[in-house]
Amino acid sequence: MSDNLPDQNIQFEKQNATKSALPSLYRVLMHNDDYTTMEFVVHALELVFHQPPAEAHRVMLNIHTQGVGVCGTYPYEIAETKVARVHGLARQAGYPLRCTLEKA
Repeated sequence: MSDNLPDQNIQFEKQNATKSALPSLYRVLMHNDDYTTMEFVVHALELVFHQPPAEAHRVMLNIHTQGVGVCGTYPYEIAETKVARVHGLARQAGYPLRCTLEKA
């Protein structure tokens, strides 16, 4: 009886696994202005960035006293979406609140 098995001396070529690079991260910055209320800023931080009330209040005070505050650090697409969401909420409420991105 003959086995139709392949030759036992077959060598397999190793494939190099390529590691995917982690995406670049971006900080979402919220800027102080003279019109947007502190309450609205806290609300936006809780709603868009899922910050607990105490952290949202701390970030809001930093924005108010320093002129700018970091809301979070995310991959570009997520950061861009969060900026757009804050701008949409602010415009809907009649505030000129501004967020920007900066590479982390």
